[in-house]
Amino acid sequence: MSKQESRQYNRRNTKKSQKDGIVESIRMIPLGGLNEIGKNMTVYSCRDDMFIVDCGNSFPDSEMFGVDLVIPDFSYIIENKDKIKGIVITHGHEDHIGSLPYLLKEINVPVYATKLTKGLIENKLNEHSLKNLIEINVIKPGDRIKIGCMTVVPIHVNHSIPDAVGLAIESPAGTVITTGDFKIDYTPPQGETTDLSTFARYGQKGVLAFLSDSTNAERLGYSASEKTVGKSFESLFDQAVNRRIIIATFASNIYRIQQILDLAVLHKRKVCVSGRSMINNIQMAFELGYLKAPENVMIEPEQAKDYEPGQIVLITTGSQGEPLSALSRMSGGTHRQFSINKDDFIIISATPIPGNEKMVTKVVNGLLKLGASVIYESMYDVHVSGHAYQEELKLMLNLVKPRYFIPVHGEYKHLKRHAILAEGAGIPADNIIIGNIGEVLKIDKNGISVEEVVPSGQVLVDGLGVGDVGSVVLRDRRHLSQDGLVVVVFTVDNATGELLSGPDIVSRGFVYVKESEALISEARMAARSVIEKYKDYDYKDWTVIKSKIRDQVSTVLYKKTKRSPMVLPIVMEV
Repeated sequence: MSKQESRQYNRRNTKKSQKDGIVESIRMIPLGGLNEIGKNMTVYSCRDDMFIVDCGNSFPDSEMFGVDLVIPDFSYIIENKDKIKGIVITHGHEDHIGSLPYLLKEINVPVYATKLTKGLIENKLNEHSLKNLIEINVIKPGDRIKIGCMTVVPIHVNHSIPDAVGLAIESPAGTVITTGDFKIDYTPPQGETTDLSTFARYGQKGVLAFLSDSTNAERLGYSASEKTVGKSFESLFDQAVNRRIIIATFASNIYRIQQILDLAVLHKRKVCVSGRSMINNIQMAFELGYLKAPENVMIEPEQAKDYEPGQIVLITTGSQGEPLSALSRMSGGTHRQFSINKDDFIIISATPIPGNEKMVTKVVNGLLKLGASVIYESMYDVHVSGHAYQEELKLMLNLVKPRYFIPVHGEYKHLKRHAILAEGAGIPADNIIIGNIGEVLKIDKNGISVEEVVPSGQVLVDGLGVGDVGSVVLRDRRHLSQDGLVVVVFTVDNATGELLSGPDIVSRGFVYVKESEALISEARMAARSVIEKYKDYDYKDWTVIKSKIRDQVSTVLYKKTKRSPMVLPIVMEV
Protein backbone atom coordinates (compact mmCIF):
# COMPACT_ATOMS: atom_id res chain seq x y z
CA MET A 1 0.00 0.00 0.00
CA SER A 2 1.43 3.40 -1.01
CA LYS A 3 1.66 6.35 1.40
CA GLN A 4 -1.22 8.09 -0.40
CA GLU A 5 -3.38 4.95 -0.27
CA SER A 6 -2.50 4.54 3.41
CA ARG A 7 -3.63 8.09 4.21
CA GLN A 8 -6.84 7.61 2.24
CA TYR A 9 -7.48 4.29 4.05
CA ASN A 10 -7.05 5.92 7.46
CA ARG A 11 -9.24 8.91 6.54
CA ARG A 12 -12.02 6.66 5.20
CA ASN A 13 -12.03 4.45 8.28
CA THR A 14 -11.78 7.37 10.69
CA LYS A 15 -14.72 9.13 9.01
CA LYS A 16 -16.71 5.89 9.04
CA SER A 17 -16.00 5.40 12.76
CA GLN A 18 -17.02 8.97 13.56
CA LYS A 19 -20.19 8.60 11.51
CA ASP A 20 -21.10 5.38 13.31
CA GLY A 21 -20.40 6.96 16.69
CA ILE A 22 -17.55 4.54 17.40
CA VAL A 23 -14.64 5.86 19.48
CA GLU A 24 -11.47 4.32 18.12
CA SER A 25 -9.02 2.99 20.70
CA ILE A 26 -5.53 1.55 20.84
CA ARG A 27 -4.49 -1.01 23.41
CA MET A 28 -1.08 -1.24 25.04
CA ILE A 29 -0.14 -4.48 26.79
CA PRO A 30 3.22 -4.30 28.66
CA LEU A 31 4.68 -7.80 29.15
CA GLY A 32 7.87 -6.49 30.77
CA GLY A 33 9.76 -3.32 31.63
CA LEU A 34 7.32 -2.00 34.24
CA ASN A 35 8.20 -2.18 37.95
CA GLU A 36 11.48 -3.83 36.96
CA ILE A 37 14.76 -3.12 35.21
CA GLY A 38 15.05 -4.91 31.87
CA LYS A 39 12.85 -7.49 30.12
CA ASN A 40 11.30 -4.69 28.04
CA MET A 41 8.40 -5.83 25.86
CA THR A 42 5.11 -4.19 24.86
CA VAL A 43 2.28 -5.27 22.57
CA TYR A 44 0.23 -2.66 20.70
CA SER A 45 -3.20 -3.60 19.43
CA CYS A 46 -5.69 -1.70 17.29
CA ARG A 47 -8.73 -3.28 15.74
CA ASP A 48 -7.53 -6.81 14.94
CA ASP A 49 -3.88 -5.89 14.31
CA MET A 50 -1.07 -6.36 16.80
CA PHE A 51 2.66 -5.75 16.84
CA ILE A 52 5.39 -5.97 19.46
CA VAL A 53 7.93 -3.34 20.50
CA ASP A 54 11.16 -4.86 21.84
CA CYS A 55 11.72 -8.32 23.28
CA GLY A 56 14.37 -8.17 25.99
CA ASN A 57 15.62 -10.24 28.87
CA SER A 58 16.80 -9.45 32.38
CA PHE A 59 19.43 -11.12 34.49
CA PRO A 60 18.67 -13.34 37.48
CA ASP A 61 18.76 -11.90 40.97
CA SER A 62 20.61 -13.44 43.89
CA GLU A 63 17.61 -15.64 44.78
CA MET A 64 17.48 -17.33 41.36
CA PHE A 65 20.08 -19.99 42.00
CA GLY A 66 21.55 -21.46 38.81
CA VAL A 67 19.28 -19.47 36.47
CA ASP A 68 20.97 -17.97 33.38
CA LEU A 69 18.36 -15.57 32.00
CA VAL A 70 14.89 -14.24 32.74
CA ILE A 71 12.56 -13.72 29.77
CA PRO A 72 8.93 -12.54 29.50
CA ASP A 73 5.99 -14.91 29.56
CA PHE A 74 4.94 -15.29 25.90
CA SER A 75 1.58 -16.98 26.61
CA TYR A 76 -0.53 -14.01 25.47
CA ILE A 77 1.49 -13.57 22.28
CA ILE A 78 1.31 -17.25 21.36
CA GLU A 79 -2.44 -17.18 22.02
CA ASN A 80 -2.77 -14.25 19.57
CA LYS A 81 0.00 -15.20 17.13
CA ASP A 82 -2.32 -14.97 14.11
CA LYS A 83 -2.87 -11.26 14.87
CA ILE A 84 0.82 -10.38 15.39
CA LYS A 85 2.06 -8.51 12.29
CA GLY A 86 5.65 -7.88 13.33
CA ILE A 87 8.23 -6.95 15.97
CA VAL A 88 9.84 -3.49 16.04
CA ILE A 89 13.11 -3.14 17.98
CA THR A 90 14.24 0.25 19.33
CA HIS A 91 17.93 -0.64 19.86
CA GLY A 92 20.35 -3.51 20.35
CA HIS A 93 20.81 -3.83 24.11
CA GLU A 94 20.13 -7.21 25.74
CA ASP A 95 17.19 -5.86 27.72
CA HIS A 96 15.52 -5.09 24.38
CA ILE A 97 16.62 -7.98 22.11
CA GLY A 98 17.77 -10.74 24.47
CA SER A 99 14.53 -12.76 24.37
CA LEU A 100 13.98 -12.58 20.61
CA PRO A 101 15.41 -16.05 19.83
CA TYR A 102 13.07 -17.66 22.36
CA LEU A 103 10.01 -15.84 20.97
CA LEU A 104 10.92 -16.46 17.33
CA LYS A 105 11.01 -20.19 18.02
CA GLU A 106 7.30 -19.85 18.85
CA ILE A 107 6.13 -17.39 16.18
CA ASN A 108 7.68 -16.43 12.85
CA VAL A 109 6.92 -12.79 12.03
CA PRO A 110 8.94 -9.99 10.39
CA VAL A 111 11.38 -8.09 12.59
CA TYR A 112 12.08 -4.40 12.00
CA ALA A 113 15.35 -2.91 13.28
CA THR A 114 18.01 -0.35 12.40
CA LYS A 115 21.19 -1.49 10.68
CA LEU A 116 23.39 -2.03 13.73
CA THR A 117 20.54 -3.53 15.74
CA LYS A 118 19.90 -5.99 12.90
CA GLY A 119 23.54 -7.10 13.07
CA LEU A 120 23.32 -7.66 16.83
CA ILE A 121 20.07 -9.60 16.42
CA GLU A 122 21.62 -11.78 13.71
CA ASN A 123 24.48 -12.66 16.07
CA LYS A 124 21.93 -13.88 18.62
CA LEU A 125 19.82 -15.75 16.10
CA ASN A 126 22.93 -17.47 14.75
CA GLU A 127 23.63 -18.88 18.22
CA HIS A 128 20.13 -20.41 18.19
CA SER A 129 20.33 -21.67 14.57
CA LEU A 130 17.63 -19.22 13.46
CA LYS A 131 19.62 -16.72 11.40
CA ASN A 132 18.33 -17.63 7.95
CA LEU A 133 14.79 -18.44 9.06
CA ILE A 134 13.67 -14.97 10.18
CA GLU A 135 12.93 -11.94 8.00
CA ILE A 136 14.73 -8.87 9.41
CA ASN A 137 13.93 -5.56 7.73
CA VAL A 138 16.32 -2.61 8.07
CA ILE A 139 14.60 0.62 9.08
CA LYS A 140 15.89 4.14 9.57
CA PRO A 141 14.55 7.31 11.18
CA GLY A 142 11.75 8.86 9.14
CA ASP A 143 10.62 5.62 7.53
CA ARG A 144 6.91 4.85 7.60
CA ILE A 145 6.31 1.18 8.43
CA LYS A 146 2.77 0.03 7.75
CA ILE A 147 1.67 -2.61 10.28
CA GLY A 148 -2.00 -3.40 9.79
CA CYS A 149 -4.07 -0.30 10.54
CA MET A 150 -1.09 1.34 12.30
CA THR A 151 1.96 3.14 10.95
CA VAL A 152 5.23 3.15 12.90
CA VAL A 153 7.72 6.00 12.38
CA PRO A 154 11.22 5.62 13.91
CA ILE A 155 12.69 8.78 15.50
CA HIS A 156 16.44 9.09 16.10
CA VAL A 157 17.50 9.29 19.78
CA ASN A 158 20.85 9.26 21.57
CA HIS A 159 21.68 6.31 23.79
CA SER A 160 24.82 4.42 24.78
CA ILE A 161 24.60 2.44 21.55
CA PRO A 162 24.32 3.75 17.97
CA ASP A 163 21.17 3.40 15.88
CA ALA A 164 18.71 3.80 18.77
CA VAL A 165 15.24 5.05 17.92
CA GLY A 166 12.04 6.12 19.58
CA LEU A 167 8.77 5.33 17.83
CA ALA A 168 5.71 7.30 16.77
CA ILE A 169 2.77 4.92 16.39
CA GLU A 170 0.07 6.47 14.24
CA SER A 171 -3.27 4.74 14.68
CA PRO A 172 -6.96 5.47 13.98
CA ALA A 173 -7.25 6.34 17.69
CA GLY A 174 -4.44 8.87 17.58
CA THR A 175 -0.66 8.96 17.86
CA VAL A 176 1.23 7.14 20.61
CA ILE A 177 4.92 7.93 21.10
CA THR A 178 7.46 5.81 22.95
CA THR A 179 10.99 7.11 23.44
CA GLY A 180 12.68 3.75 23.94
CA ASP A 181 15.86 4.18 25.98
CA PHE A 182 17.19 7.68 25.35
CA LYS A 183 19.19 10.67 26.51
CA ILE A 184 19.77 14.11 25.05
CA ASP A 185 23.48 14.36 24.21
CA TYR A 186 24.32 17.69 22.57
CA THR A 187 27.86 16.50 21.71
CA PRO A 188 27.49 12.83 20.76
CA PRO A 189 30.73 11.06 19.75
CA GLN A 190 29.13 9.90 16.49
CA GLY A 191 26.00 10.78 14.54
CA GLU A 192 23.38 13.37 15.33
CA THR A 193 21.67 14.61 18.46
CA THR A 194 18.27 13.32 19.55
CA ASP A 195 15.71 14.47 16.96
CA LEU A 196 13.87 16.90 19.20
CA SER A 197 12.27 18.69 16.26
CA THR A 198 10.34 15.57 15.21
CA PHE A 199 9.12 14.99 18.77
CA ALA A 200 8.04 18.65 18.87
CA ARG A 201 6.28 18.37 15.50
CA TYR A 202 4.22 15.46 16.77
CA GLY A 203 3.50 17.47 19.90
CA GLN A 204 2.09 20.29 17.80
CA LYS A 205 -0.13 17.90 15.86
CA GLY A 206 -1.39 16.23 19.03
CA VAL A 207 -0.17 13.12 20.84
CA LEU A 208 -2.71 10.80 22.44
CA ALA A 209 -0.30 8.98 24.78
CA PHE A 210 3.40 9.23 25.60
CA LEU A 211 5.57 6.44 27.00
CA SER A 212 8.97 7.60 28.23
CA ASP A 213 12.12 6.00 29.67
CA SER A 214 12.13 6.34 33.48
CA THR A 215 15.46 4.70 34.38
CA ASN A 216 17.09 7.92 35.62
CA ALA A 217 13.96 9.78 36.73
CA GLU A 218 15.46 10.17 40.23
CA ARG A 219 18.62 11.92 38.99
CA LEU A 220 18.72 15.71 39.01
CA GLY A 221 19.96 17.83 36.13
CA TYR A 222 21.29 16.56 32.82
CA SER A 223 23.15 13.38 31.91
CA ALA A 224 26.80 13.79 30.92
CA SER A 225 27.92 13.47 27.32
CA GLU A 226 29.61 10.28 26.17
CA LYS A 227 32.57 12.49 25.22
CA THR A 228 33.21 12.95 28.97
CA VAL A 229 34.36 9.34 29.08
CA GLY A 230 36.73 9.93 26.17
CA LYS A 231 38.44 12.77 28.06
CA SER A 232 38.80 10.59 31.17
CA PHE A 233 40.26 7.78 29.08
CA GLU A 234 42.82 10.20 27.64
CA SER A 235 44.05 11.03 31.14
CA LEU A 236 44.11 7.38 32.21
CA PHE A 237 46.03 6.29 29.10
CA ASP A 238 48.65 8.92 29.98
CA GLN A 239 48.90 7.48 33.52
CA ALA A 240 49.29 3.89 32.34
CA VAL A 241 52.71 4.29 30.76
CA ASN A 242 54.49 0.91 30.37
CA ARG A 243 51.48 -0.92 31.82
CA ARG A 244 48.95 -3.14 30.09
CA ILE A 245 45.52 -1.48 29.92
CA ILE A 246 42.48 -3.71 30.40
CA ILE A 247 39.08 -2.09 29.87
CA ALA A 248 35.83 -3.86 30.76
CA THR A 249 32.67 -2.42 29.26
CA PHE A 250 29.38 -3.50 27.74
CA ALA A 251 29.87 -5.47 24.54
CA SER A 252 27.24 -3.31 22.82
CA ASN A 253 28.79 0.08 23.70
CA ILE A 254 30.18 0.76 20.24
CA TYR A 255 30.77 4.47 20.95
CA ARG A 256 33.06 3.68 23.85
CA ILE A 257 34.91 0.96 21.97
CA GLN A 258 35.60 3.42 19.14
CA GLN A 259 37.06 5.92 21.63
CA ILE A 260 39.29 3.18 23.04
CA LEU A 261 40.48 2.26 19.53
CA ASP A 262 41.28 5.91 18.74
CA LEU A 263 43.34 6.28 21.92
CA ALA A 264 45.15 3.00 21.29
CA VAL A 265 46.19 4.28 17.86
CA LEU A 266 47.31 7.60 19.36
CA HIS A 267 49.43 5.82 22.01
CA LYS A 268 50.77 3.24 19.55
CA ARG A 269 49.17 0.30 21.34
CA LYS A 270 47.76 -2.92 19.90
CA VAL A 271 44.19 -3.92 20.77
CA CYS A 272 42.97 -7.43 21.50
CA VAL A 273 39.51 -8.56 22.58
CA SER A 274 38.37 -11.18 25.07
CA GLY A 275 34.84 -12.47 25.69
CA ARG A 276 32.59 -14.16 23.11
CA SER A 277 29.93 -11.44 22.97
CA MET A 278 32.58 -8.70 22.75
CA ILE A 279 34.40 -10.49 19.90
CA ASN A 280 31.17 -11.08 17.95
CA ASN A 281 29.89 -7.52 18.37
CA ILE A 282 33.18 -5.84 17.47
CA GLN A 283 33.60 -8.01 14.39
CA MET A 284 30.07 -7.20 13.27
CA ALA A 285 30.52 -3.46 13.95
CA PHE A 286 33.69 -3.39 11.81
CA GLU A 287 31.88 -5.19 8.99
CA LEU A 288 29.00 -2.69 9.07
CA GLY A 289 31.30 0.35 9.32
CA TYR A 290 30.35 1.41 12.86
CA LEU A 291 33.94 0.83 14.07
CA LYS A 292 37.06 2.00 12.26
CA ALA A 293 40.76 1.42 12.96
CA PRO A 294 43.96 0.84 10.95
CA GLU A 295 44.41 -2.78 9.92
CA ASN A 296 47.48 -3.42 12.07
CA VAL A 297 45.88 -2.26 15.34
CA MET A 298 43.80 -5.36 16.12
CA ILE A 299 45.64 -8.52 17.18
CA GLU A 300 44.56 -11.95 18.41
CA PRO A 301 44.69 -12.57 22.20
CA GLU A 302 47.40 -15.21 21.82
CA GLN A 303 49.62 -12.61 20.12
CA ALA A 304 49.55 -10.29 23.15
CA LYS A 305 52.42 -12.17 24.81
CA ASP A 306 54.69 -11.07 21.95
CA TYR A 307 54.42 -7.42 23.04
CA GLU A 308 55.49 -5.44 26.09
CA PRO A 309 52.68 -4.62 28.58
CA GLY A 310 52.82 -0.93 27.61
CA GLN A 311 51.99 -1.84 24.02
CA ILE A 312 48.67 -3.60 24.73
CA VAL A 313 45.05 -2.61 25.30
CA LEU A 314 42.66 -5.46 26.13
CA ILE A 315 38.92 -4.86 25.73
CA THR A 316 36.87 -7.40 27.62
CA THR A 317 33.48 -8.35 29.01
CA GLY A 318 32.72 -8.56 32.72
CA SER A 319 31.85 -5.00 33.71
CA GLN A 320 28.92 -6.38 35.74
CA GLY A 321 30.95 -9.02 37.58
CA GLU A 322 29.24 -11.88 35.71
CA PRO A 323 30.75 -15.11 37.13
CA LEU A 324 31.65 -16.62 33.74
CA SER A 325 32.86 -13.42 32.06
CA ALA A 326 36.45 -12.88 31.00
CA LEU A 327 37.23 -10.26 33.67
CA SER A 328 35.78 -12.43 36.45
CA ARG A 329 37.93 -15.36 35.36
CA MET A 330 40.97 -13.08 35.30
CA SER A 331 40.22 -11.89 38.84
CA GLY A 332 39.99 -15.52 39.98
CA GLY A 333 43.17 -16.54 38.19
CA THR A 334 41.33 -19.01 35.93
CA HIS A 335 41.55 -17.27 32.54
CA ARG A 336 43.55 -19.44 30.16
CA GLN A 337 45.14 -16.58 28.20
CA PHE A 338 45.59 -13.64 30.58
CA SER A 339 47.03 -13.53 34.11
CA ILE A 340 46.69 -10.37 36.19
CA ASN A 341 49.76 -8.82 37.83
CA LYS A 342 51.20 -5.48 38.98
CA ASP A 343 51.78 -4.42 35.36
CA ASP A 344 48.03 -4.22 34.72
CA PHE A 345 45.98 -1.02 34.71
CA ILE A 346 42.30 -2.01 34.72
CA ILE A 347 39.34 0.27 33.94
CA ILE A 348 35.79 -0.92 34.66
CA SER A 349 33.76 1.36 32.40
CA ALA A 350 30.20 0.71 33.54
CA THR A 351 27.82 1.29 36.43
CA PRO A 352 26.70 -1.85 38.27
CA ILE A 353 23.14 -2.79 37.32
CA PRO A 354 21.01 -2.81 40.50
CA GLY A 355 21.60 -6.14 42.21
CA ASN A 356 25.06 -6.66 40.68
CA GLU A 357 27.00 -4.46 43.13
CA LYS A 358 28.33 -7.34 45.22
CA MET A 359 29.51 -9.27 42.19
CA VAL A 360 31.36 -6.21 40.83
CA THR A 361 32.95 -5.57 44.23
CA LYS A 362 34.10 -9.19 44.38
CA VAL A 363 35.81 -8.84 40.99
CA VAL A 364 37.45 -5.53 41.97
CA ASN A 365 38.78 -7.07 45.20
CA GLY A 366 40.16 -10.06 43.32
CA LEU A 367 41.97 -7.85 40.81
CA LEU A 368 43.44 -5.64 43.55
CA LYS A 369 44.73 -8.68 45.44
CA LEU A 370 46.58 -9.77 42.31
CA GLY A 371 48.44 -6.43 42.32
CA ALA A 372 46.63 -4.58 39.53
CA SER A 373 45.49 -0.96 39.66
CA VAL A 374 41.70 -0.79 39.24
CA ILE A 375 39.72 2.26 38.15
CA TYR A 376 35.93 2.20 38.37
CA GLU A 377 33.08 4.67 38.01
CA SER A 378 33.06 6.13 41.50
CA MET A 379 36.75 7.12 41.13
CA TYR A 380 36.79 8.76 37.69
CA ASP A 381 34.35 9.62 34.89
CA VAL A 382 34.87 6.28 33.17
CA HIS A 383 31.16 5.76 32.56
CA VAL A 384 28.16 7.91 31.78
CA SER A 385 24.57 6.81 31.66
CA GLY A 386 22.69 6.31 28.41
CA HIS A 387 19.41 7.34 30.06
CA ALA A 388 17.94 10.83 30.41
CA TYR A 389 18.04 12.71 33.73
CA GLN A 390 15.19 14.82 35.10
CA GLU A 391 15.75 17.98 33.04
CA GLU A 392 15.88 15.98 29.81
CA LEU A 393 12.72 14.10 30.76
CA LYS A 394 10.92 17.38 31.47
CA LEU A 395 12.10 18.83 28.15
CA MET A 396 10.70 15.83 26.28
CA LEU A 397 7.37 16.06 28.15
CA ASN A 398 7.06 19.72 27.19
CA LEU A 399 7.89 19.04 23.54
CA VAL A 400 5.50 16.12 23.11
CA LYS A 401 2.65 17.61 25.19
CA PRO A 402 0.67 14.36 25.38
CA ARG A 403 -2.91 13.99 26.53
CA TYR A 404 -1.99 10.90 28.56
CA PHE A 405 1.35 9.89 30.04
CA ILE A 406 2.62 6.39 30.94
CA PRO A 407 6.11 6.16 32.50
CA VAL A 408 7.92 2.96 31.46
CA HIS A 409 11.28 1.21 31.80
CA GLY A 410 12.01 1.20 35.51
CA GLU A 411 11.15 0.00 38.98
CA TYR A 412 8.11 1.49 40.71
CA LYS A 413 10.16 4.23 42.39
CA HIS A 414 11.43 5.36 38.97
CA LEU A 415 7.95 5.29 37.44
CA LYS A 416 6.51 7.21 40.39
CA ARG A 417 9.19 9.90 40.22
CA HIS A 418 8.64 10.28 36.48
CA ALA A 419 4.88 10.61 37.07
CA ILE A 420 5.57 13.44 39.53
CA LEU A 421 7.79 15.16 36.94
CA ALA A 422 5.01 14.85 34.36
CA GLU A 423 2.47 16.40 36.73
CA GLY A 424 4.91 19.24 37.34
CA ALA A 425 5.16 19.70 33.58
CA GLY A 426 1.44 20.35 33.36
CA ILE A 427 -0.10 16.95 32.67
CA PRO A 428 -3.17 16.43 34.89
CA ALA A 429 -2.73 13.71 37.51
CA ASP A 430 -5.84 11.92 36.20
CA ASN A 431 -4.13 11.61 32.80
CA ILE A 432 -1.06 9.85 34.22
CA ILE A 433 -1.11 6.11 34.82
CA ILE A 434 1.53 3.80 36.27
CA GLY A 435 0.78 0.43 34.74
CA ASN A 436 1.68 -3.13 35.62
CA ILE A 437 2.83 -5.89 33.32
CA GLY A 438 -0.06 -7.92 32.01
CA GLU A 439 -2.58 -5.08 32.17
CA VAL A 440 -4.37 -4.28 28.91
CA LEU A 441 -4.46 -0.49 28.84
CA LYS A 442 -7.22 0.77 26.56
CA ILE A 443 -6.43 4.30 25.36
CA ASP A 444 -8.80 6.59 23.49
CA LYS A 445 -9.79 10.25 23.50
CA ASN A 446 -12.05 9.63 26.50
CA GLY A 447 -9.31 8.27 28.78
CA ILE A 448 -7.18 5.30 29.80
CA SER A 449 -8.67 2.24 31.43
CA VAL A 450 -7.44 -1.21 32.44
CA GLU A 451 -9.57 -3.49 30.29
CA GLU A 452 -8.32 -6.85 31.55
CA VAL A 453 -5.23 -8.62 32.83
CA VAL A 454 -3.51 -11.19 30.59
CA PRO A 455 -0.95 -13.88 31.48
CA SER A 456 2.43 -12.29 32.12
CA GLY A 457 5.45 -12.51 34.37
CA GLN A 458 8.83 -14.15 34.05
CA VAL A 459 10.09 -17.38 32.55
CA LEU A 460 13.44 -18.67 33.75
CA VAL A 461 16.08 -19.99 31.34
CA ASP A 462 18.51 -22.50 32.84
CA GLY A 463 20.91 -24.05 30.32
CA LEU A 464 18.79 -25.45 27.50
CA GLY A 465 15.67 -25.50 29.66
CA VAL A 466 13.12 -22.73 29.14
CA GLY A 467 10.41 -22.52 31.78
CA ASP A 468 11.20 -25.83 33.45
CA VAL A 469 12.58 -24.05 36.51
CA GLY A 470 9.69 -22.57 38.47
CA SER A 471 8.91 -21.42 41.99
CA VAL A 472 9.01 -24.96 43.44
CA VAL A 473 12.45 -25.69 41.97
CA LEU A 474 13.75 -22.31 43.12
CA ARG A 475 12.36 -22.94 46.60
CA ASP A 476 14.19 -26.27 46.74
CA ARG A 477 17.42 -24.68 45.48
CA ARG A 478 17.10 -21.93 48.10
CA HIS A 479 16.47 -24.54 50.79
CA LEU A 480 19.52 -26.54 49.70
CA SER A 481 21.71 -23.42 49.64
CA GLN A 482 20.69 -22.41 53.16
CA ASP A 483 20.53 -25.68 55.10
CA GLY A 484 21.88 -28.46 52.89
CA LEU A 485 20.59 -31.98 52.23
CA VAL A 486 20.25 -35.14 54.31
CA VAL A 487 19.47 -38.39 52.48
CA VAL A 488 18.02 -41.35 54.41
CA VAL A 489 18.56 -44.61 52.48
CA PHE A 490 17.24 -48.03 53.51
CA THR A 491 16.55 -51.39 51.84
CA VAL A 492 13.54 -53.62 52.56
CA ASP A 493 12.36 -57.04 51.45
CA ASN A 494 9.63 -56.54 48.84
CA ALA A 495 7.68 -59.58 50.02
CA THR A 496 7.90 -59.33 53.80
CA GLY A 497 8.66 -55.63 54.38
CA GLU A 498 11.62 -56.63 56.60
CA LEU A 499 14.43 -54.07 56.87
CA LEU A 500 17.46 -55.60 55.13
CA SER A 501 19.96 -52.75 55.50
CA GLY A 502 20.15 -49.20 56.75
CA PRO A 503 18.87 -46.74 57.30
CA ASP A 504 22.06 -44.97 56.22
CA ILE A 505 22.42 -41.20 56.51
CA VAL A 506 24.19 -39.14 53.82
CA SER A 507 24.78 -35.44 54.47
CA ARG A 508 25.63 -32.79 51.86
CA GLY A 509 25.95 -29.14 52.85
CA PHE A 510 24.56 -29.79 56.35
CA VAL A 511 27.19 -31.28 58.67
CA TYR A 512 30.42 -33.21 58.20
CA VAL A 513 29.36 -36.75 59.07
CA LYS A 514 32.67 -37.88 60.62
CA GLU A 515 32.55 -35.02 63.11
CA SER A 516 28.84 -35.42 63.94
CA GLU A 517 28.51 -39.14 64.63
CA ALA A 518 26.20 -38.70 67.63
CA LEU A 519 23.79 -36.52 65.65
CA ILE A 520 23.80 -38.89 62.67
CA SER A 521 23.26 -41.88 64.95
CA GLU A 522 20.23 -40.24 66.57
CA ALA A 523 18.77 -39.38 63.13
CA ARG A 524 19.32 -42.99 62.06
CA MET A 525 17.49 -44.27 65.14
CA ALA A 526 14.57 -41.91 64.46
CA ALA A 527 14.26 -43.24 60.90
CA ARG A 528 14.54 -46.88 62.08
CA SER A 529 11.77 -46.35 64.65
CA VAL A 530 9.36 -45.29 61.90
CA ILE A 531 10.27 -48.30 59.73
CA GLU A 532 9.86 -50.72 62.67
CA LYS A 533 6.48 -49.18 63.53
CA TYR A 534 5.11 -49.87 60.05
CA LYS A 535 6.83 -53.23 59.32
CA ASP A 536 3.80 -55.35 60.31
CA TYR A 537 1.35 -53.52 58.03
CA ASP A 538 -0.07 -55.85 55.36
CA TYR A 539 -0.08 -53.02 52.82
CA LYS A 540 2.96 -50.77 52.71
CA ASP A 541 2.30 -47.23 51.50
CA TRP A 542 5.88 -46.05 51.08
CA THR A 543 4.72 -42.48 50.41
CA VAL A 544 3.25 -42.29 53.91
CA ILE A 545 6.26 -44.01 55.49
CA LYS A 546 8.73 -41.70 53.77
CA SER A 547 6.72 -38.67 54.90
CA LYS A 548 6.83 -39.96 58.51
CA ILE A 549 10.60 -40.52 58.25
CA ARG A 550 11.04 -36.99 56.89
CA ASP A 551 9.09 -35.52 59.80
CA GLN A 552 10.88 -37.53 62.51
CA VAL A 553 14.39 -36.94 61.16
CA SER A 554 13.71 -33.23 60.57
CA THR A 555 12.47 -32.87 64.16
CA VAL A 556 15.64 -34.50 65.56
CA LEU A 557 17.97 -32.43 63.40
CA TYR A 558 16.24 -29.14 64.20
CA LYS A 559 16.16 -29.89 67.95
CA LYS A 560 19.93 -30.52 67.94
CA THR A 561 21.11 -27.87 65.43
CA LYS A 562 18.27 -25.31 64.97
CA ARG A 563 18.65 -25.94 61.24
CA SER A 564 16.22 -27.50 58.79
CA PRO A 565 18.03 -29.32 55.98
CA MET A 566 16.05 -30.88 53.16
CA VAL A 567 15.44 -34.52 54.20
CA LEU A 568 15.11 -36.97 51.32
CA PRO A 569 14.11 -40.58 52.26
CA ILE A 570 14.91 -43.22 49.63
CA VAL A 571 13.55 -46.77 49.90
CA MET A 572 14.93 -49.63 47.81
CA GLU A 573 12.85 -52.80 47.54
CA VAL A 574 14.56 -56.11 46.72
